[in-house]
Formats: sequence, C-alpha cells, structure tokens
Amino acid sequence: MAGHIEYPKIPLQGLLEVNAQKVSGDCAIIFGNRRIPYLELDKVCNRFANALQGLGATKGDRVVLYLPNSPQFVIAYFGVLKAGMVVTAISPLQHKREIQHQLGESEAKIIVTVDTLYPIVETVWEKTQLRHAIVIAEESETMRVGRESVETVDFGVFMNSAADSVPDIDVDPETDLAALQFTGNTTSAAKAVMLTHHNLVSNALAFAAAIEATGQDVFLSALPLFHIYGMTTSLTVPISLGAKIVLLPKFESTKACEAIQQHRVTVFCGVPAMYQMLLADCTFADYDLASMRVCISGASSLPLQVQKRFMEVTGGVLVQGYGLTEASPVTHCMPIDRTGVLRAGSIGQPLADTEAKIVDLETGKKPLAKGEIGELSVRGPQVMAGYWHRPDETACVLCDGWLLTGDIAYVDKDGYFYIVDRKKDLIKHKGYSIYPRELEDILHEHPAVKLCAVAGVADAALGEVPKAYVVLKDAVYVSKLELKEFVNHQVAGYKAIKEIEFLEYLPLSSTGKVLKRFLNLSTNI
Repeated sequence: MAGHIEYPKIPLQGLLEVNAQKVSGDCAIIFGNRRIPYLELDKVCNRFANALQGLGATKGDRVVLYLPNSPQFVIAYFGVLKAGMVVTAISPLQHKREIQHQLGESEAKIIVTVDTLYPIVETVWEKTQLRHAIVIAEESETMRVGRESVETVDFGVFMNSAADSVPDIDVDPETDLAALQFTGNTTSAAKAVMLTHHNLVSNALAFAAAIEATGQDVFLSALPLFHIYGMTTSLTVPISLGAKIVLLPKFESTKACEAIQQHRVTVFCGVPAMYQMLLADCTFADYDLASMRVCISGASSLPLQVQKRFMEVTGGVLVQGYGLTEASPVTHCMPIDRTGVLRAGSIGQPLADTEAKIVDLETGKKPLAKGEIGELSVRGPQVMAGYWHRPDETACVLCDGWLLTGDIAYVDKDGYFYIVDRKKDLIKHKGYSIYPRELEDILHEHPAVKLCAVAGVADAALGEVPKAYVVLKDAVYVSKLELKEFVNHQVAGYKAIKEIEFLEYLPLSSTGKVLKRFLNLSTNI
C-alpha cells in the first residue's frame, strides 16, 4: 500500500468547492426523501459561513457542533471551515460534565445544536465562554425551530439573509487548524487534538486511494459524523471524490439494509458491533446487498467469524483498518481483497506517505525487529499538530514527527501490522504482562458471549488479576465457571481469568469501544 500522493494545497472546504463546480448537479447527500446536489450544498455552506461572520466571529474561533447525523451537520461543518473557523464536534451522547469540559477546553463562543439537546447547553452556559447558540428542530428537514431568545437563533433564520458567495478568507492549509477534535477518552479525560487542513485533506485522499474509491461509489454514512472516524471516512472522503453519501441519522440494521438495497451502496465504513448487528438481524440475508464492494471495520478488533460470515452473505469485501484521533484518523488498512481473512487480526499496512515502526515500550525510541512486540509509532502528513494547550502531553507522544499511538503491536515478516492491546490496558501480574485483548478474543469465540471486556483489578499479593465483564446473548446461558474454564484452558496459568461478572450491557463509546473507565475496576479478589 506504500506510495506517494501529490496532495493539493487547498483547505479542507476546497474539496467541496472543487466538486461543486466539477459535478455541480450530481447528488451529494441523500437523507430520507431529501436530495442535496453538490452545487446547492456548497452555496448553503457559504451562507452559513457568511452568517457566522455576521455574528462577529473571526478566523480561528472554535465553533462547537453538538449534533447527530443530519444535513445540518454537514452544512455547519463546511460552513465553519469556509468562515476560516475551527470545527469542534462533540457527541450528543456525552454527559453534562463532559459537555462542560469540552466546551471549556475549546474556549468556543458559538455552538450549533438541536432543540432536544439545548437544555443541556443551558445548564452549563454560564460556566463556558459561549455567546451564541444556533438551534435546529431535530425532526425538521426544512431547518426550522420555534425557540429563539437573546442568545439563541433559529438555524434557518440564521442563514436566510446571508449571501451565498464564497467568503473572502485566507487559509494556510499547512498551519491553520480545521478541527479541534476530542479523543475517545476510553480510559481518561478527553484531550483536544489539533488537526490542520492539510492533516485532514491528506488523510481523506490517502484513504480514498487505499480503498480504490471513485466518484461513482455510493457511501453509506452511518458512523457518527461527530467522531473523527465517521467525519473522515464517511464525509470528507466521499466529498473529496464527488461521490454520493447516503446519510443515516443513526445506525439501525434494518434501515441500513434498506438503504444499501435502495441506493445500491458500494462502500460502508463501520465498527465490529455494526457488522455483528447486521448478521444478527434475521432479515439480513433477505436483502439484495450485491452492490457492496468494500466495507472497512475500525475502532476495535474485528472477530474473524464476523468477517467471514459477512463476506459470505454480501459477496463484498470486509477488511480491518486502524487509526486514532491524533492521526486524522487512518494510518493503516488491509488490502481490499479476499485474502484478508488469511491474515486474521491484521490491521494491514500503512497508507500512502505514512511510515510505521514498532518501538520499545520503555522509552518509545528504540526500533524493534519484525515479530517483536512494542508500541506502534507512526509518521505522516495526517499526524496532528499537537494537543490544544497541552505542550507537555504533546511532547510525550510526538517526537520528530513520529506519533506514539499508545497501542501495543508487532509487524510480521511481510510488513503487515497487528494490534495486541492498548498500552494503558496492560495488566501487570507478578512481573508478567497480560494483554486483555487476547482474553477478550477467546471469550468472543464462546457461542454464549455477545460482548465482553477484560480489565485488571487490584490484588494485594499479585498486583493485578484479570477480570472479565460479559454480556450474554439473549436466551443463552452459560455458568461463570464454565466460561472461565473455556478461557483458562487455552492460556498460560498466569493469564487465567480470576473473576467473571455478568452485565446487561457494557458502557460503549459512539464507535463501539468499551469505556473501561466506567467498569468496576476497584473490585478486590
């Protein structure tokens, strides 16, 4: 997958502007019964940008998008960029405390949200630097809302009197920020990652090349756009190609199948939980999904049985990729052919213009040989400028352009990379290192297990011991003892799971990662 791409020296919104002229009448977004052509989308984004400038906001100001998937998200996203401002997208699933933290960190003065979320914004307003709220009716496709006050404005009214001409803003793609994107914070408080226009443009074009995408492709956009994975792979990538986006407000297996069949979707980027939900849907095999060309799985490990079964049913290719917020996010992807199953668990090879190496866990500087386990380090045009207002933490992960990912990995003799686990999740047991992911992969093989997570819990004599948190499939039962024996029979004695706790659900992020900080990690054995 190695190679070089000549990236245009344009800001991120330039990807939309180019295709607004090139394929002006072609459909950019399908959302329910609504279709938005490229030229229309570009003009309404211009209006949003000019309206922002009318509020007195200036280049570099952060604008928070606190929105679910919708055409308004796309309009606000590119509108903010066209105004020379910086997008900060945060999850509608976040709690009040997290919202306040991210608003405070970004120092944003403007927020775009929906009426159902606005009450949460009101509760933290006085503790932030917010000055304006642009509010949308959640169920409206005509962008109207009834609520207005001194500090809030209707989304549609906000743009009505604004010009649709391109704002006169000078943006340096190499140095100016396009996004201040928060990390997934699965183990600690979220940090704001500074991503330049060049970071995001280069990653979109390199990923598009990796999956051999063209303007003829139809992308199913069901990942949350507020997350960097969805933002790049399911929004900026298709926009960069002049391709069609079938936008879903949220992922539901039946509606996803209907959309794939109706619109002849060819590309879908998702997470393992989405593919598992599709396969678990009893109607999945009844749909005509033959249009599917390539599917990418990211955010967490893709079970081999899910990969094989999905490819059998659809006839398309499902492969793993890898990335992180600090890299815009994609750094690796498997070749999009059916040989991927022969390298089970591999995240593939680096994208074009991306370098990757394995370094020692202690210093993060000593390169390791092929087959040796260490920390994955990457370098490329997509690597962040740093953490916002956190120079010390930036220095801990960035050195000479190389980014320490925090993931433990190895590379095989053929140059394919494999993730072993998160460095922060490593369990220290009597001087041994235990990788929770190894135990989780075995648990997933048991037919009764729907979801699981393994974490270390404190033990006075042993340091830490593995504990498993398990969600069983509906109408299926297995005893804790049987499940422990199933795992422990397959691993060395020091890796043995000491306790299992059955739960009704696991705390998950918007992309299906287990939020281990919310598990009961203080339990003593």
